[in-house]
Amino acid sequence: MPGRPKVSEAVHRGLHLGRAIRLVWTCAPGWATVNLFLVVAQGLLPLAGLYLLKRLIDSLQAGLAAQDGAASFLPVLFWVILAAAVALLTTLARSLAELAGQAQSLVLTDRVTDVLHSQSVEVDLEYYEDSRYHDTLHRAQGNAMSRPISIVNRLVQIGQSGVSLAGVAGLLFAFNPLVASVLLFVAVPGAWVRLKYSRRMYSFEQEQTQKERRAWYYHWILTNSFFAKEVRLFDLGSLFRDRFRVLRRQLRKGRLALTRRRILFGVLAQSGASLAVFGTLAYIAYQTYRGTITIGSLVMYYSAFQLAVSSVGAVLKGFAGLYEDNLFLSNLYKFLDLKPRVTAPAKPLACPARIARGIAFHDIGFAYPGDSPRRVLEAIRLTIAPGQVVALVGENGSGKTTLVKLLCRLYDPDDGRVTADGIDIRQLDPVKWRQGISVILQDYAQYYLPAWENIWLGDARSEPDRERIVEAAQRSGADPAIRRLPDGYDTQLGRWFDKGHELSIGEWQKVALARAFLRDSQLVVLDEPTSSLDPLAEAELFKRFRRAIRGRSALLISHRFSTVQIADYIYVLDKGRVREHGTHRDLLDRNGHYARLYLAQAAPYQRS
Repeated sequence: MPGRPKVSEAVHRGLHLGRAIRLVWTCAPGWATVNLFLVVAQGLLPLAGLYLLKRLIDSLQAGLAAQDGAASFLPVLFWVILAAAVALLTTLARSLAELAGQAQSLVLTDRVTDVLHSQSVEVDLEYYEDSRYHDTLHRAQGNAMSRPISIVNRLVQIGQSGVSLAGVAGLLFAFNPLVASVLLFVAVPGAWVRLKYSRRMYSFEQEQTQKERRAWYYHWILTNSFFAKEVRLFDLGSLFRDRFRVLRRQLRKGRLALTRRRILFGVLAQSGASLAVFGTLAYIAYQTYRGTITIGSLVMYYSAFQLAVSSVGAVLKGFAGLYEDNLFLSNLYKFLDLKPRVTAPAKPLACPARIARGIAFHDIGFAYPGDSPRRVLEAIRLTIAPGQVVALVGENGSGKTTLVKLLCRLYDPDDGRVTADGIDIRQLDPVKWRQGISVILQDYAQYYLPAWENIWLGDARSEPDRERIVEAAQRSGADPAIRRLPDGYDTQLGRWFDKGHELSIGEWQKVALARAFLRDSQLVVLDEPTSSLDPLAEAELFKRFRRAIRGRSALLISHRFSTVQIADYIYVLDKGRVREHGTHRDLLDRNGHYARLYLAQAAPYQRS
């Protein structure tokens, strides 16, 4: 069994300084340039301060020896003024660096967040239905706000301390090479401890991602309005609070154990460093006592040594911290490296402007990734002719919604093909193909935006047209409910924001239907379109359904036979296969699976 990797090997694999620098530079090159200039300035100014301090003390010592009164104090005053000027420059540089660093960090944070958003939209739906993806996303976005800022600060720290170190190391080496070599002994152990435990903390976080996400899920249940009613009705608050506390206690215990060990070894490393520092002070003091160097030189060399120790420690700490940040970057890039499988071909064909022959499913077979060998669909054949209303009927789990996902190219089939006018839709650009379909799924979204915008999102590529929006709301039946709101179509929906108003679940569904009717598409797909509507609203919708879809093809999925009866043709799915197909009357006369489902639903009404 292979052993654990050495720290040096971990550094080699984990520390990709070039990648961090490219990320920082490309996001804000202007601020990065300003920061670079200030880094050099802040690195050199402490050296100037050391030299001025030496000259000040030596001038003071010479004046005291000369006993020349005010005249001997003028050189001292000169060096004091220069030292004050350097101090002011240092303060100014530090303030400007704070501004530049903050600006650069904010730009970088926004850029990283934007990249996360972009990738979240680009990846296939498949990833969202895989728990491993959510682990990867959680790790990537967990520190998305803090790590970019940390990267900027580490790079500034390394650069500034590196400039100072180069200067004082040369000064100390000229004084005594042995003193310069002590610097490594002083700083390396502490940096090694930090590096070692950064890796262990990273491994811990990787292993505990599931617990972190589960704790966050319980937090979401306790604080989100979606669960608020049931949490109170079923008295679930204490249950989920206890579960959250248990998980957080386990996570806290693990982190504190690692932190305690890191601090213990850090104290041991720092103790050795302190002995080296004071040993060096004794050597420099001895050289002064012998008259080899002046008191000013003593102060300069010892201050230089302290500055060097601080700079070496800061550089190594910066690299150790940057290594830790790069572990975050590895999570980010692991997320960004996810590649969608549903993509446009290199040379996509043009989508049919108007489908003339229809859409067809040819012997479709499909299994969700990770569910193999369980097949959700097997040998599916069906067609949707231009202007035809087709219904899919079947029990839960029969594959109806999966067919919609394949039709919209959210997934590609394992076997067979879906065609539009004989063209395999995999030869089309999926984005442009989807633009020709209006889809409302049974788990439709509720956008906490103004009412008009909720509907406009159905065709957000077009300019908002109030007349078209109102017309779509009238076709879906949402218009009366919206007009009753305080500000009509300008009313904020939902209660997350000020002056928001909540709709009933049926009214929300009508708004969602309006989104589907707004888009000038060739095909309207409605998955359980009336599940939240009362019987009168449902009857009213389907009375004007043909006019609402304006002669377009439609695919309906519903458990309500009052809905599917309006279809021109019906496909009955059972365990992933087409069991029957025909018109409503044909299927009833056949007295098969469809008829049994229909009669089971109609029986309670017939008995009454």
